[in-house]
Amino acid sequence: MAEVFDSRRILVYSDHQVVETEDPVVNEVPLTIMLNDSELATLLCSPYALEELVVGFLLSEGLVNGPDEVFSLQFRMEQGVAWVDTVNPVSGVDSFLRRNFASCCGKGRPALYFVNDRDQLKTVETDACFKAQHLLNLMAELDRQSENFHLTGGVHGAALADNNGIVVRYEDIGRHNALDRILGYVYLHSIYPTDKIVLLSGRIASEMLIKTVRMRVPVVVSRSAPTGLAVDLAEELGVTIVGFARGERMSIYSHPERIDF
Repeated sequence: MAEVFDSRRILVYSDHQVVETEDPVVNEVPLTIMLNDSELATLLCSPYALEELVVGFLLSEGLVNGPDEVFSLQFRMEQGVAWVDTVNPVSGVDSFLRRNFASCCGKGRPALYFVNDRDQLKTVETDACFKAQHLLNLMAELDRQSENFHLTGGVHGAALADNNGIVVRYEDIGRHNALDRILGYVYLHSIYPTDKIVLLSGRIASEMLIKTVRMRVPVVVSRSAPTGLAVDLAEELGVTIVGFARGERMSIYSHPERIDF
């Protein structure tokens, strides 16, 4: 498997001087998912934790409901291909291909997409409660652990946490990929989700919120902002959104009853 980052010789211009040096850059690889012998999608991703990524991607797109539906998963990294066979034929593949083709972007979501998703999503219900200061401490810890970001500046981070701390963390060139790995980890390791928190380094967009709902995690926290559609979906689907969680400040956009001040 390829390294997560590499180094390149570069020129740095600073204070009217040019210096030649080496600089770390993140590696980016294409991974084509073949689902039951049909080409499904090509992900541009960081080259590690690929089982979690592929399983999480299939779950987040609603193509499988759990890892027990995956009969086999094999990687041919020299070809950049993941071969997935499921126990039963997968429904919804045609609609998945149509909506992603219509979006003109491999990860884009046309408005119709949310109709397809909404039929599959259930409101997240939990009695879990989290202290506000603990959420801020978790975001600070996520930043401290984000080694590849501090080294290269070229990746996004996502983590799963609870009242005891961070459970698992991933970084990837794509924020969707980082969160899909969390989703894959939750299902592959039979993690109880409704007392957990998702931590994100970047924007909470609607598709990130949908992935959190599929995970059954009730709280998502980011150092960045949510979109209006993400807030609307969070209100409807029972998810607490916390944005701009930096230092000693944060903004709560939905379901504040889960935050203990």
